[in-house]
Amino acid sequence: MNKFLSGAACCALSFAFVTQAAATEWNVSVWGKRRAFTEHVEKLAELVSEKTGGEFTMNVSYGGLSKNRENLDGISIGAFEMAQFCAGYHADKNPTITVLELPFLGVNTLEEEVAVSHAVYAHPAVQKDLGRWNAKLLMTSPMPQYNLVGTGAPRDALSKFAGMRVRATGGLGKAFEAVGAVPTSVTATEAYQAMESGVVDTVAFAQHAHLSFGTINQADWWTANLNPGTVNCPVVVNVDAYEALSPEHREALDGSVDEAIAHYLENYGNLLARWDGILTEKGVEKVNFSDAALAEFRQAAADPAREAWIASMSAQGIPAQELYDLVIDTLAEQRK
Repeated sequence: MNKFLSGAACCALSFAFVTQAAATEWNVSVWGKRRAFTEHVEKLAELVSEKTGGEFTMNVSYGGLSKNRENLDGISIGAFEMAQFCAGYHADKNPTITVLELPFLGVNTLEEEVAVSHAVYAHPAVQKDLGRWNAKLLMTSPMPQYNLVGTGAPRDALSKFAGMRVRATGGLGKAFEAVGAVPTSVTATEAYQAMESGVVDTVAFAQHAHLSFGTINQADWWTANLNPGTVNCPVVVNVDAYEALSPEHREALDGSVDEAIAHYLENYGNLLARWDGILTEKGVEKVNFSDAALAEFRQAAADPAREAWIASMSAQGIPAQELYDLVIDTLAEQRK
């Protein structure tokens, strides 16, 4: 009987060990609070858990694991398994994907943003670039074109941008600089305080961020159609953690990306549908620029920024023209 019990105990212990070994728990580093910008991450965690019967779980942390500018560094050392970051926060760390932040690329919808981002992410030069950080690009965080909120009299003409202090990162910052503004690259979480303290006059964000970070609550006006570009914010995973996944868990992760993106697009679409009502509720004036003013902005910002980016990246050995052409060709293909 003792031998039988010992054998049974060993079997139970072995079963428990196997069960424990089969379980996978990932930590995911994002920032701010749960919002439209993170809904695909939340949905991905939900789908992966469902598909694996709870064996593969993700703990999504809003700022508890890392600062937003340090998420790529955390991925590189394996401090956590998944993270979201924005290219404009550290262009030198991810130069290849900054092509997606060039001003006036002509991306009109979130679906187009997904298409061009994922095409660029799949390029070997981009994968090599992020591979320096032991990072595998998993999916984008598609955002609409950025627009400004500001206080005081509306900046409703390009001439009024001269000397304007604007929170804008990456290519967007350079676009505003081209028409006389003074960009600063404070992070999203610092934008409200920068606006409140007068460090900046205006803030360039997508709609969800103006809501989530409170800048809309200080705003007197909003540029409804400036649309100079957007910021590219990938979700990446640590390569070692990804390769350590069982085939079943890897399939659950990879196979859930499209579903997570579809959920994100639907959720963000609901926000965009409510946006005009939000502006009315908060008493924010809509500012529309004339076609002539928009054309002037494009001429001042788009061509010079593109040519400067291609020259700079090419000098670093990056196939810059090829990446830019990939964006334009993918956009044309998507519109077919």
